[in-house]
Amino acid sequence: MHITSVVLLLLLVTAVSGPVARLLRVPLPLLLITCGVVASLLGLHIEFEPETFLLLFIPPLLFSDAYLMPLRDFRELRWPILLLAVGLVIFSTLVGGYFIHWLLPVVPLAAAFALAAILSPTDPVAVGGMIDADNVPRRFLHILHGEALLNDASGLVCFKFAVAAAITGTFSVLNASVGFVLVSVGGIVVGIVLTFGFNFVNRILSRHGFDEPTTQITLMTLLPFAAYLLAEHMELSGILAAVSAGLSLNQSRVFGAAQTATRLRGSAVWEMITFVFNGLVFLLLGLQLPDIAKQGIYMANKAGDSTWSLISTIVLLTCVLLLLRLVWIFLLGGGRELIAKARGHKPVPVPFMETAAMTIGGVRGAVTLAGILSLPIAQDGMPEFPMRDLLVTFAAGVIITSLLLAAVLLPALSRSLRHDGGDPVNREADEVRRLLALEAIAEMERQSALVTKQLDETAAQQRAEVTAALIAEYRFRLRLLEDTQDEKRHDEDASTTHDAAHRETALARRRFEAALRLHLLRTERKALTRMRHEGLVSDETERLLTHDLDLEETVLSGSARALPRHLDYKDEPRLSSPLLYTG
Repeated sequence: MHITSVVLLLLLVTAVSGPVARLLRVPLPLLLITCGVVASLLGLHIEFEPETFLLLFIPPLLFSDAYLMPLRDFRELRWPILLLAVGLVIFSTLVGGYFIHWLLPVVPLAAAFALAAILSPTDPVAVGGMIDADNVPRRFLHILHGEALLNDASGLVCFKFAVAAAITGTFSVLNASVGFVLVSVGGIVVGIVLTFGFNFVNRILSRHGFDEPTTQITLMTLLPFAAYLLAEHMELSGILAAVSAGLSLNQSRVFGAAQTATRLRGSAVWEMITFVFNGLVFLLLGLQLPDIAKQGIYMANKAGDSTWSLISTIVLLTCVLLLLRLVWIFLLGGGRELIAKARGHKPVPVPFMETAAMTIGGVRGAVTLAGILSLPIAQDGMPEFPMRDLLVTFAAGVIITSLLLAAVLLPALSRSLRHDGGDPVNREADEVRRLLALEAIAEMERQSALVTKQLDETAAQQRAEVTAALIAEYRFRLRLLEDTQDEKRHDEDASTTHDAAHRETALARRRFEAALRLHLLRTERKALTRMRHEGLVSDETERLLTHDLDLEETVLSGSARALPRHLDYKDEPRLSSPLLYTG
């Protein structure tokens, strides 16, 4: 099959996998891996180049996660995240390496360290498809995503040092420690410098009128690849360069002042890139599994072990890695309580179910596969990495086992977690909307006073009527938002029952109005399409008017989302729901 047909087929499978996973109620990563395995058994084979895989998939995915990372929460949780992303990786590499060497004496110690290091990074993409993000504590999600964002880099750096030690036969703790710091810090600096240059070029282009959305989005798409390639060329951490570029761009908020079209199109482009690349990662993993399994079974049988012995070893290795993760999380929780007591604060123990979910959430994925497949093979007179095929088999087995465990246990564990009591983002958004409404009202009153003095009586009256209508609109919105705050403060007071009922009635009217307006817009769009089919309007006119209707629908949808939520922030009806058309 031609490579173009293969790529198109993989894209098709990725596109339809989302609806199928929801229909079958199975985790999306497992469904994609299964599709890859089936395709491989049917004869589809793709030559897997780990270096190309790392370049093509990992930088944009990590860059996207870093760019969307909530920085305030990241700063608040920086110590748990760093201790998991760096401390746990080093702990797992050392203890896991000695355990692998003890369990399999035929594997050299340095090679065992390499396997333990590449098994340390976790995959947030796989976890994201197995839990309901709306029903778990946000702190839990932020720690998991922040850890996975940074431990890819620390795991790969440890892996490279272990591989070098296995090949050369020499290892120095001091040199490795200094090299680890230099490679990591150097990669971070490269990402920051490139982002600074991107921001500078973007401002220059915008200042001279070259602020087309396509140009800015294309430059942003190339940024993670540029950071990765430059850092790798300088023998630094390309992974950390891509991550730091995303965090720096997030911090600079360079697109905050960009055109609306740039922000909207940029969000759509990155959503598509993230969805497609995540899907392709797990499809490729499934395509490699049959060959990896055949090699592992052949080597086990050659050494006199059965296939079941190989499987039991993989399960044991996975359990040991989870145990090390559990021990480290318990140590972090204990240290947190000791620090709280030393500061005179009441310690807040971490619930056991949250600890268990955090442990099972350490799923291995794409970075582990790409890293282990990058081990040197015998070519051009160069010797093969010691026990390469066996290590690849163990890594692939741990990936699948951890995915299966998470698919079975994580949904139940996540449902038992203590929720925050509503969505804090929505609560904060309502409070900020109230403050913004106050700012808008104050600005309209100030502008009205200034403009009235400079216009004749007729014009001043027209301006005053428009301003009064807008002020009334904002005051109505403000009253709804302030009623929300009052109900939160006085929900135990029976005297607020009438006010709450009045507020719900007003909100229902507004929601019905928003739904009706959207329905009418869609009616106009259908009529416009019918007119084009009947030859009453040209294609160019139809595209122009459709664009205008899309923008108007975006504005209406945004206004509807700005309405206050219910107090429990749950069961909020969608604008397209038929319930909204019943009044």
